[in-house]
Amino acid sequence: MDVKSLSTPEETEAEHDGEAEFERPRTKAGQREATVAALIAAARELFAERGYAAVGTEEIVQRAGVTRGALYHHFKRGKEELFRAVLVELSAELVQRVVKLAGRAEDPWEELVVGCNAFLDACAIPEVQQIMLVDGPSVLGWNVWREIDSGYALGALEAAVQNAIDAGQMAPAPANAVAHVLLGALDEAAMVVARADDQDAARVEMGQTVRRLLEGLRAPSL
Repeated sequence: MDVKSLSTPEETEAEHDGEAEFERPRTKAGQREATVAALIAAARELFAERGYAAVGTEEIVQRAGVTRGALYHHFKRGKEELFRAVLVELSAELVQRVVKLAGRAEDPWEELVVGCNAFLDACAIPEVQQIMLVDGPSVLGWNVWREIDSGYALGALEAAVQNAIDAGQMAPAPANAVAHVLLGALDEAAMVVARADDQDAARVEMGQTVRRLLEGLRAPSL
């Protein structure tokens, strides 16, 4: 199954170019990193393809090319702990993608708008939907899922909000509080899209709703 991901063609090609060296690490630390990376990559592909519940540890280690013992050596709680590592990696990539796209905007307000839209667009990617929005809360529990989500996204969103406030484009308010509210709205909007029968229509509706929310925070025109 061909699953879309956050990785760009250039990044994928670079990964393949480095496989020969990656497969033959020269130190124990390198061996550990190689094994962990192989397990995370294999699990990420399988979780994205079929979902957490439908994937067994045996097929993960087979795809990763490592032993079952290696899985439990590096991930003591087995599949659940490995899933958390996959989610952390995916969350970090998503935020990096959003920040990169938002950074192309011409001013702080547009950066915030573009960033919110980029987040919703990224959450339409199948692997993000399955791993982050569908399996994440149910496998790890809401509190752990929110901790991971906030750990990567909240800081970037708070910085964008503060920039807009400093530029006089957003009404003065505690940036951290605003960022928490916006992140909650974005997460909920993304989950609505992920679970909708018509995801394209839901994406448009959620995008418009988030934009109205942002406009309500905008500083009055002079």
